[in-house]
Formats: sequence, C-alpha cells, structure tokens
Amino acid sequence: MKRYDLLTPEGTRDLLFDECIAKRSIQEKLRKIFTAYGYSEVLTPGLEFYDVFGGKVRYFPQETMYKLVDGKNRLMVLRPDNTMPIARLAATRLSKEPLPLKLYYNQSIFMVNPKNSGRDDEFTQSGIEILGGETTAADYEALSLAAQALFAVDEDFRLEIGESGIFRTVVDDLNLPEEQSEEIHALIESKNYPALNEALEGISGSAAEAVKALPSLFGESEVFAAAEKYMYSKELRTKLSSLHATYEALCSMGYSGKIKVDLGLAHKKNYYTGILFRGYVEGYGLPVLSGGRYDTLLGGFGRNAAAVGFAVNVEAAAKVFLKNTAAPLTKPVDVLVFSEPGCEISALNHCRELIDTGLTVFNSLFHTVEEAENYAKQHGIKRIDIVGRNSAVTVKEVWA
Repeated sequence: MKRYDLLTPEGTRDLLFDECIAKRSIQEKLRKIFTAYGYSEVLTPGLEFYDVFGGKVRYFPQETMYKLVDGKNRLMVLRPDNTMPIARLAATRLSKEPLPLKLYYNQSIFMVNPKNSGRDDEFTQSGIEILGGETTAADYEALSLAAQALFAVDEDFRLEIGESGIFRTVVDDLNLPEEQSEEIHALIESKNYPALNEALEGISGSAAEAVKALPSLFGESEVFAAAEKYMYSKELRTKLSSLHATYEALCSMGYSGKIKVDLGLAHKKNYYTGILFRGYVEGYGLPVLSGGRYDTLLGGFGRNAAAVGFAVNVEAAAKVFLKNTAAPLTKPVDVLVFSEPGCEISALNHCRELIDTGLTVFNSLFHTVEEAENYAKQHGIKRIDIVGRNSAVTVKEVWA
C-alpha cells in the first residue's frame, strides 16, 4: 500500500537547492525585461470560480481543471491559465484604467495532463498581456519581448509563428460537426499526417486540400510562396500577407535565422484570433514559451478590447538554465562558526560581522568541535571559527 503522505501528487515535484536558484534567476531575468518596457505586475488568486474558465466561450474542458467546492458549495477551480483571470481583472478592477494596459505576471497554473505526457500539472508562468492599442504595433512588441525572453533563457532559441485565422478559416470551411473539427484541430497541432488524411478521407475541395497541406507548411521565407496556392480566398490571402509582413519585421529586428513559419501551428486554448507563436530552446523538446492574439476574449467579461500576450514556462526554462550551467549555483559556505557552551550569542554576533564583510557563514548547531569539523569536511567548508568566552575567536583551517 502506498504511503501518500510520503509522495507528491502526479504531475508535481519538489525543487531543491540549485533548482530553486535557477527558477528565481529566470524569473528575475524576465522581470527585468518586462519592467524595462513599462509593464506593471499583477497577481490573481490561485483559486477562482469555475465560471471564469468553464463558460460557453471560455475554451477550457472541465476534465483539464482541478475542481473543488467552497464553504457555500460553489464550484471552484485551481487557476489553469493566467490570461483568463487577467481578462477578468481588466474588466473589473481595472475597468476604469485607460487602454492600452501593459501587464505582467509571475504565478503558477494547475492543469490535469495525461499520464506520461511529460508535462507538469503545476508550474509557474511568467508572461505579459497587452490589452488594447494598435494591433500591429502590439503584435510586434509582444514578439520582440518573446524573442528577448527566449534569449534570456538560452541564446540558441527558435521562435515559431503562425496565424490562427488561416487555420480557423480552412477548418470552418469544411463544415464539419464540432467534434470532428476538434479532432482535426488536434491532429494538425500534433502534425499527425496519416491520421489527418484518414480523418479527411472522402472530403474534397479547396478547404480540404489546404487542411492537408497546413502541417507541412513549415520553414522560413519559402513557406509563403509554397502556401499561396492553398489560399483560396481573399481573406486567407490577406492573413498570409499579414503574417509575411510580421516575419519580415522580426527579421529586420535582427532575428533572422531564429524565426520559423508554421502554418500548421494551432493551440488547444482556442481563444486565439490572430498571430500565434511558440518558443523553443536547445535541449528541451517542448515549447518553453507560447502566446498569441485574442481579440474577443475580453468581450466575454464585458470589456471589448483587442489583446495579445505570451507566457514562459519558468520550470522548463530553469531546467535548460541548469543544464547549461557547469558550476553549482548554490553559494558555498566560507566559514562555519562554532560556539563553545554559553557563547551562542557571541557566535551569532560574529556571524553578522563576517556576513557584513561579504562572507557566507554556517552557524554550527553541533555539540562538539569534532562534529562541526566532520560537517565542514563533508560540505567543503575550509574554515571554522570557534567562538569562546569574552568573544574570543580561534580560526581553524579544515583539510579534507
């Protein structure tokens, strides 16, 4: 029988020592980028009403959320997404604030993921939301900050961009039942070509040909020429042209070679309405960043405004940061301070004096000098200061 009091739930884990430092380092790097561009920090509750995420236009299947009830028997969820609560916040407490609003956050989300999916059920996101403002300029700013955020994680990064409007239009034009459309959505997202062709068997026409082609339309500038023959309407051609302009803009910012175009890019959070993007870094197979434009989401909360944003998976970024860091991140202890009986206060005062000089100390809680010395040897501490009567200090060098 399992001892659940000794385990962490599936999809969660403890972080230790260097892992904690790596996580805080990533958070601080991202905070500096966001605040340098004038973004203001917000925090939303980890516990939200189910209605925030579970309404008809909220895009979150209930099986993906951790649910519970409060003392009044109202259905609650652990926050599965950060964009939705910020949309709620913009329509309520920030409703009188003029647009555009530039907000950033750094907080955890909780999602029920399939077993063995490689995804955590709890992880921290650090991201931005631009609410309101001219859409093209906002898209460029969000993408520029996304590239800077990826660079802060690892110089060897890739930013993939797509257009949800192209994907949505061609799938809608198939005129399929909602369940079948969702299946095709998932198959395109996973680039499962055989299953996609099977799902489209017996369906013909320009839309079907475009849907079959979308997953393979991946690369750099050559994608736009290859995609033109599948853009069977003026609306699709306009969206492709807009994406091409965005690609050229990013290249002109100095990101040429880092930007990939993916017309099969889709997201299971189906509230996106325009540009879509995902970021990858070397050594981690899943996206560490994702985002896009969502112009209709705020309207569901009662405030009509266009918006764009992205989030970085901080735990994923921290794993990459740790992998690329050869030296330990935990600062080594310079001095172990041992107090003789009755000299504990003097020892603590001595610790403060050493810390004021820039040293890292470990205040000994051992009964004997021998115990303290063994600990120092085990942890690579080279010096022991023994504090005795009248605050006398004896310095002892430790050799492994």
